[in-house]
Amino acid sequence: MHFRRASGGVTFGDMLQTFTVTTLIAVAILAAADAAQDPMFSGGDRYERFMGRWSRELAPALVKLADVRDGDAVLDVGSGTGALSAAVAAAAPSSRIVGIDPAASYVAFARQRHPGDRIRFEVGDAQHLRFGDATFDRTLSLLVLNFIPDRTRALNEMIRVTRPGGVVASAVWDYGQGMEMLRVFWDEAAALDPAASARDERHMPLSRDGELEAFWRAHRLRDVSARALSMRTRFSSFDDYWSPFLEKQGPAGDYVEDLRPGQREQLRLRLRKRLLGDGPDRPIVLDARAWAVRGTVP
Repeated sequence: MHFRRASGGVTFGDMLQTFTVTTLIAVAILAAADAAQDPMFSGGDRYERFMGRWSRELAPALVKLADVRDGDAVLDVGSGTGALSAAVAAAAPSSRIVGIDPAASYVAFARQRHPGDRIRFEVGDAQHLRFGDATFDRTLSLLVLNFIPDRTRALNEMIRVTRPGGVVASAVWDYGQGMEMLRVFWDEAAALDPAASARDERHMPLSRDGELEAFWRAHRLRDVSARALSMRTRFSSFDDYWSPFLEKQGPAGDYVEDLRPGQREQLRLRLRKRLLGDGPDRPIVLDARAWAVRGTVP
């Protein structure tokens, strides 16, 4: 095929080749960006089985603590699979809700699960919110703040986009003692492998009593109040407890992925013994506690 040379000595073929190369580069960049998302949390359906089902139970308590009112503009930071946004929509049917999350797979899952224009989910970074100052009446985050690399910047951004007199609220698991599902897991992992202690989520920031409240006060929010949110996690069987750990979700799932098959089986047997003793399979009920805080923007 022959191409007529355009002015300046550039042929249509040259232009087509440049366009093709540019397109390929753009596709590669997008693919790399998607792959760069935190591998601990990817795949909405897998996260739902591991932690999302408990997020749905915890979310209404945070909505109540934040005193979300019908008609409020609400931002859900780290919206994941949409549990908190859905709880806001249920409690305040006329609210305008935006959920942001860095994982495109979670955003796609949330959009599919919560269709319609009442809630808008989009890819976004809590450390660099795209919204203008004082855009929202309430800005909330559920079970995410201690996973954000620059938590101080994220909280500053949450405050910035919330109007004066508005509320900023958050909740994180009590990984040290109160989240029994994970406490049992890490206790048994460390009993088999002392090196597992270094990966135990009890070391997560903001997860001890008083830390989240102190963080809010350090950012000069007014009328700061904190409380424990307690619930029960109910598993239909031991496999319902164990199998989500095999799907590489969160630090615990990441740890299981790194084990050799024999080590993984040893851990499974120890956990079964811990939860069921020598008895047959049966439903399992474990306690769960999160620390929650709210404060008013001055």
